[in-house]
Amino acid sequence: MATKNTFPGFSKTGIRFLRDLKENNDREWFTPRKPTFDAEVKGPMIELVRAVHNEMMRFAPQYVGDPTKCLFRIYRDTRFSKDKTPYKTHIAAWMKHGSAGKEAGAGFYFSVSPKTIEVAAGVHAPDPATLLKLRQKVAEDHEAFRETFTSTKFKKMIDSLMTESLSRAPKGFDPGHPAIDLIKLKHFVAYAELDPALATSPKLLPEIVKRLEVMTPFVEYLNSALRPPGAKRPMR
Repeated sequence: MATKNTFPGFSKTGIRFLRDLKENNDREWFTPRKPTFDAEVKGPMIELVRAVHNEMMRFAPQYVGDPTKCLFRIYRDTRFSKDKTPYKTHIAAWMKHGSAGKEAGAGFYFSVSPKTIEVAAGVHAPDPATLLKLRQKVAEDHEAFRETFTSTKFKKMIDSLMTESLSRAPKGFDPGHPAIDLIKLKHFVAYAELDPALATSPKLLPEIVKRLEVMTPFVEYLNSALRPPGAKRPMR
């Protein structure tokens, strides 16, 4: 089923705002221009998420929710960073399973900036308990996991997959395990990067959607290791 172009793309004004924000990343510049941000960046991003959700009802309805709650704030958390610039220079969204807690489990991500458009899925930087569950699941069922990211279609659309790993087998796992390459991973993430010119095009929506669709079995596999026993998917 083809994706309907129900999102026209961001305005050139919105993308220019993000480009200018990178050059003027301070409160004095941003504050009087916040109405422009809301109208040309935040508002369209909410509409893009809504359009993505409409398409996800076909293949991942359990990840559909309130579009306004999917957006990341534009404000950076600078508490532990040497970079004290207060604002992000991209707009991003995260879509998690309806039964998951806040930012818990595997989910879908995409972001838009003047430099790139990112589409990703999985679990990034999981806490130790979550990482252990994922490693145990992979160790027990690694062939099924590999099937979620080795299809020709997946490889054609996804640029990279889970590259950061430990140099040695984690404690409690056999270094000779046939899936030790997966068990040693620090993150379980699939990632694609799109041409930034798509940001102002109606082609943006279908390009995001078809990558989210191909990554859905990957995300569902990861969440099968993290859902509480007996957990049911939410009714839609």
